[in-house]
Amino acid sequence: MTNINDLVANLAQEASAVKPAPHPFLLSLQWMGAAAIYLAVSLAFSGLRPQIVEHLQNVWFAAEIATLLTLFIVTSLSAALLAFPDLHQKRRLAFAPIASFALFLLVMIFAWGADSPPAPLPVHSFECTLSITLMTLLPAVWTFYSLRQYASTHYHLAGCVASLSAFSVGALWMRLHEANDSIAHVVEWHYLPMLGIGLLGLWLGKVFLKW
Repeated sequence: MTNINDLVANLAQEASAVKPAPHPFLLSLQWMGAAAIYLAVSLAFSGLRPQIVEHLQNVWFAAEIATLLTLFIVTSLSAALLAFPDLHQKRRLAFAPIASFALFLLVMIFAWGADSPPAPLPVHSFECTLSITLMTLLPAVWTFYSLRQYASTHYHLAGCVASLSAFSVGALWMRLHEANDSIAHVVEWHYLPMLGIGLLGLWLGKVFLKW
């Protein structure tokens, strides 16, 4: 009995305090704050597109930016919830990106219909996808690194949503920077690659988030 008591006492002395995990809302706010700073600094270096204020007065351009921003916020929150095995008892919020994507898709359909006659295509094409992807790398790294500290049991979905959240930052930067009004170009080279990024995120989640 004495040996057992000594063992318990030694284990109690060696135990270190465990830092409580932050609330998912706080975690997502940290990611969004870092992304906002990153986006602001990037735009400070690259510059905003000419006459940005006038463009924001265009209903469909403003709606596109607003829904893209909403998509980023919702995917950030969803990724934070997916970091926890029980989704912090907020399953509906964890799957809210589905509704956000549906709204974003609806806005782009209306914007495409309103682009009549179609704006001229820019002289470049895949360069936009490449630029957005490069802008995505840093937000993706810090989000995945943060998610690694938790115990997600939904690692496929967490990786997918985290990748889409990071890609949204790059897409926002490109739309606020690039002087381009062609919706056909934007859909093809800005937003369709989201499908590939989402599929890649499923794989990355298994590689980096599985425990």
